[in-house]
Amino acid sequence: MQSWLGPVFGEFFGTLVLIVFGDGDVAATALKGSKGEGAGWVHVNWGWAWAVVMGIFAAQATGSPQADINPAVTLAKFMAGTYAANEALVVMAAQFVGAFLGAVIVYFAYLNHWEGTAPDAQLAVFCTGPARRNYPCNFLTEVIATFFLVTGIMCIFSKGVGGQGGWMGAFMVGGLIYVLGAALGGPTGYSMNPARDFGPRVAHFVLPMAGKRDSDWGYAWVGTIGPWAGAAVAFFFCRAFGLM
Repeated sequence: MQSWLGPVFGEFFGTLVLIVFGDGDVAATALKGSKGEGAGWVHVNWGWAWAVVMGIFAAQATGSPQADINPAVTLAKFMAGTYAANEALVVMAAQFVGAFLGAVIVYFAYLNHWEGTAPDAQLAVFCTGPARRNYPCNFLTEVIATFFLVTGIMCIFSKGVGGQGGWMGAFMVGGLIYVLGAALGGPTGYSMNPARDFGPRVAHFVLPMAGKRDSDWGYAWVGTIGPWAGAAVAFFFCRAFGLM
């Protein structure tokens, strides 16, 4: 277990950085009186792309060479044999905790802007929600988006395009996040990451905000289980074509 303390902290801190920058990006756009208020969808997509880049660098710098920062990616790697079961579970737990604390940091960074912001906009800072609520369709969107996320990552780091990717790999994954948001994010806001959606949703539930609505737990399974399902499908595809 001692040898896993570094990777576990790296996944915790990398995911925390991901959420501080990603949810912070949404907060700048959504919260009343923010200087970025109304910046829009393109701003959000770019913010999340760079949040992933910096999350990867933060995870690698603090002890996690894998830098998954996403339990769905960790699941696919567990299925491929990269992690033992206990290792995967501890890494995932660290990612969820990092996501929760990252959202708490965003709350305090924007402490003066929750009051007066519409309850739905408050919630949108923390977690995803559908443009049109249809659970089977929303779930399918998350499965498809996460399939292309995991498959895209495996393609980027495959032997066919140069192997390990080095430090450029983080930027290529950031580009992948941008195009996934632009192409497939419209229906659900593209969770693709159980920790990214569930951890901040818990933060929304426990944090005090004037006029706060419920945390939409009826939808939470879509942004949590959908990415895991998409990652499992991606594993079988990638294994069949030699990408994992």
